[in-house]
Amino acid sequence: MMIFGKITMITLLISCLALGACSNLSTRQKNAATGAAIGGVAGAVLTGGSALGTVGGAAIGGVIGHGVDEVIPKKKK
Repeated sequence: MMIFGKITMITLLISCLALGACSNLSTRQKNAATGAAIGGVAGAVLTGGSALGTVGGAAIGGVIGHGVDEVIPKKKK
């Protein structure tokens, strides 16, 4: 169990660092990247660290993150 916790923390740290380099992306691309990162971690946690669960979670999270921009109404300036 201790190894799984370390792997999860390392994955979260790498995800945060990778997302820090996304300053020139559009909002939709940022949402997709964030969704993929969160989905990958969630997939790993739910499947006990399975590679298939991690990749599947990342794919589903990316698709959901990409679509969020269409659902949430934009603020008027």
